Amino acid sequence: MPFHRSLRIAEAIREVVASAVLFEVADPRIQGVTVLRVEVGQDLRTATVFVTVMGSDGEQATAMKGLRSACGFIQSRVAARLQIRYTPILTFKFDDSVKKSVEIGRLIDEAVAADKKAGAEPDDDEDPADDEPEAAPGGPESPNDDPEDA
Repeated sequence: MPFHRSLRIAEAIREVVASAVLFEVADPRIQGVTVLRVEVGQDLRTATVFVTVMGSDGEQATAMKGLRSACGFIQSRVAARLQIRYTPILTFKFDDSVKKSVEIGRLIDEAVAADKKAGAEPDDDEDPADDEPEAAPGGPESPNDDPEDA
């Protein structure tokens, strides 16, 4: 379980790296990069920065090379911002979770559309009476819940 201090340092590193990538790094290869999260080692000497890159696979590979090239500069920004004994050594990893979530959302939308299309055609297997919800005891049909009696 991560300690509170590790979480604070990871968040501070994420903020510094995101700001440096957005405003300070002049490398033209680093475009469309979003810093998602940072995981810090238990001894606080290593930090893995998870990023995503908008664009094609070639642009993603180019941006990752640019990030690895600018790692020393970004690490110096982290060292200037954080007042800790050891500056964590940064490593960048591509995180495709955003791409996966978009794909899953697309698949869900397709499944819902297919269900709606299939719902327009009656199935012989199902009894239409089973689809109607039954009134729960004390539900809105209960005479005790009539607002006019109150």
